[in-house]
Amino acid sequence: MCMNETATPPELSIIVPVLNEAETLPELFRTLAEQKGTLFELIISDGGSTDGTVGLARRLGKDTLLPTTVVESARGRGEQLNAGVAASLAATLLFIHADSGFANPYALQTALYILDRQIAFRGNERIAGHFQLRFTRSDNSHSFGYYYFECKARLHRRECTHGDQGFMLRRAFFDETGPFDGSLPMLAETRFAETVRHRGEWLLFPAEIFTSARRFETEGLYERQVLNAIIMNFADHGWDNFFIELPSIYAGHDRSGPIALQPILRKINLLISALPLKKRLSLWYFTGVYVRSHSWQIPFFIDTHRSFRHGITAGKGSSPLLAIHDHFLNPVTDHPPGRLAAALLTWLWFRLTCIYFFIKEKSTDAKMAG
Repeated sequence: MCMNETATPPELSIIVPVLNEAETLPELFRTLAEQKGTLFELIISDGGSTDGTVGLARRLGKDTLLPTTVVESARGRGEQLNAGVAASLAATLLFIHADSGFANPYALQTALYILDRQIAFRGNERIAGHFQLRFTRSDNSHSFGYYYFECKARLHRRECTHGDQGFMLRRAFFDETGPFDGSLPMLAETRFAETVRHRGEWLLFPAEIFTSARRFETEGLYERQVLNAIIMNFADHGWDNFFIELPSIYAGHDRSGPIALQPILRKINLLISALPLKKRLSLWYFTGVYVRSHSWQIPFFIDTHRSFRHGITAGKGSSPLLAIHDHFLNPVTDHPPGRLAAALLTWLWFRLTCIYFFIKEKSTDAKMAG
């Protein structure tokens, strides 16, 4: 429900960062125009689109009667989100992606109600909510990979909350936890989610948010997740050299194509090899610290695979192995030897993967030469 002509203040400001999203905007406006029971404004924050996104957003705002403001800012998810906040009016903010939407026409109204009730119950505004992630794909085939990440997105664990789930919170809490970090070309929303986790609490709203799997389908689900894990690991212990070099070997989200892990792993190997021995050892040790802290994903993977085989809806299955890990296995590995073991296993995986791609490259070259 959009605002009427009496200039009633919006209850909600929906902020969407965009970059060359002309293809996705019509569906975004359609799904938001179907929302009922909520007065909202839509802020489209553009980072320099060249495909007509800005003009299209303005036209769609008029066609759908949604009160739409288009702002233009420096490129970068963090910068664009912050520019959107600066242009917004409501006391409650919602950050979503251009390829996201809601099937339930009362998704926003229900989320606002739950957020209000929880704030009143706790007596403070240090609460944010996200929606239950559901991927929309180009085909209807069942895929455990997507199912696993949908289940994982429903957990309130470290680094499980990302921008494709939508973030809703009061402006006062945003002022305390924000702004979004614009220092890196990525991770702005993930870092913000972790700040919320440390300073407040996350809620899971009952409605689903449908987000396109287009990037996973284009880049490769496995390749994308390997790259995500590498990025999160190096960001965790502040290895800036990797992020300085990454833009030269990896396309931005508006230029996505199949991910070639080989040049990325080769560059990482060269960067690590150039470090002094002490720094190399430190880098691998803290990689082990990071990997060990995420070892819970192994039992969770097994639990979700069982739920998938039994046709259980994402997020509804039980996780007995995860519970065992948390209560018994995690404490007995959370010490220096356990972290060193994780570092060694990760180093071994890295070396074997590099060898695999090297052999694959030589085989491909030989076939082409033949």
